[in-house]
Amino acid sequence: MTEINQPQDVKEAIREAVQSGSDVHDKIKTITLKALTERQLDMENIKNVAEEVSNGINEGVTAQSEHAKEVFSHAASALDDALAIAAEASKLAIEEAASRVNEYSQRDLTDATKELQGMEGLFLDTLERVAGGNQVIAEIVGDFLSHARQSGTAVGRQTLTALEALKELPHLGKETVISSTVAATVTLAQIGSGILLGIAESLQPSHTKK
Repeated sequence: MTEINQPQDVKEAIREAVQSGSDVHDKIKTITLKALTERQLDMENIKNVAEEVSNGINEGVTAQSEHAKEVFSHAASALDDALAIAAEASKLAIEEAASRVNEYSQRDLTDATKELQGMEGLFLDTLERVAGGNQVIAEIVGDFLSHARQSGTAVGRQTLTALEALKELPHLGKETVISSTVAATVTLAQIGSGILLGIAESLQPSHTKK
C-alpha cells in the first residue's frame, strides 16, 4: 500500500474519503491508523495526525452539498475510534516499560501516563480548532462537540480504562535508576508503535492481511 506519511498526503486521503460519501467511517479509521503506525507513537505525532485528519475532514465536509452533518459525524467518530486504539497501545507500552525497571524511571512512566490522560482533550480541541470560518461547518462541529462532551468519547472511555489499569502497576522504588532520557522516551514510543501496528493489522479483513 502507498505510504501516507506526509501531512499533505494524509489530509488529501481523508478529504477524498469524506467526499466519497461511502464507508466514510471505515475509510477514515483505516487511514488514521496507518498514518499513526508509520510514525512513533508519541504525543507530538498523535497530535499531528489528529490535526491532519481533522483538516481533511473539514475540507471534505465543506464540499458536501448535503448530508454534511451525518458525514462529519461518521468521520469524526472514526478519528475518535482510531485515537482510542492508540490510547490502548500507549497503555500496553507503559505496562511493558514498567516491567523493564532497569530501563525506565518512574518519571518516564508518569510522563507517558500524563500524555495518555490528555488524549480526549487533544481530540476535541483539534476538531474545534480546525473548524474554519464556514458557518455551516462550524455549527456542525459545535453540535458534535457539545454532544461528545455530554455523552463522552471512545478515546475518553478508553483512556479512563487505561488509567485505571495503570494504577495497578507496582510502584517503582527509589532504587530505580533515573533514566528519563530522550533515548528512553523514544524507545517507549517505539514500543507503542509496534503494539499499535499489531492491533491495526488484526483489525484488517482477513483477505487483506499478508
